[in-house]
Amino acid sequence: MTRVHQEDFSTEQPEAQAAPRVPLAHGDQERPEDPGRSPRQGPQAFERLGAIDRNPLPVLIERLRVRREFLYVAEGYAERRRLVVVQARRRTPPRSLLGLGFTATKKVGGSVVRNRARRRLREAARLLMPGLGVAGVDYVLIARQETGAAAWPRLLDDLEKALISLRRRFIPGDVAPPSGAGPIPPARA
Repeated sequence: MTRVHQEDFSTEQPEAQAAPRVPLAHGDQERPEDPGRSPRQGPQAFERLGAIDRNPLPVLIERLRVRREFLYVAEGYAERRRLVVVQARRRTPPRSLLGLGFTATKKVGGSVVRNRARRRLREAARLLMPGLGVAGVDYVLIARQETGAAAWPRLLDDLEKALISLRRRFIPGDVAPPSGAGPIPPARA
């Protein structure tokens, strides 16, 4: 075995090498000036033939976070659909805010499935509540077992139908939803 000593190494510095990529004389027009990260594409907008208002008026929405608020809303009206249950109740001190809460029980699935279901409900509520929610009313959206895996248009339809039905209970003379989905037939006695 041969030992290598420090005196066996060269003390000369290696020559500076040329840059691995040399830009052309006219500059590099295909690349941006800033060598930072390129912008991410983000999610694509969905296309829906329904009547969602693309530019809804801003509605002040307050999140429900305390158990007592959820229990208060549970004593009000409820609309059950295949993918979602929507509970609603008018606030006791009337305010112009709209209260909104989301929940998913362990029956829905593990934590990953429950979180996905709640995220989908939040996004659907973000699209529909400005046009169909009633100011001064608290809403709780409860996920069902199929909420996380169902088709997106189906989830939107179920939530929209539930919100329209609840809206008629809080505004008796409201025969057409503001989203323009068409006239609602009068309730039978």
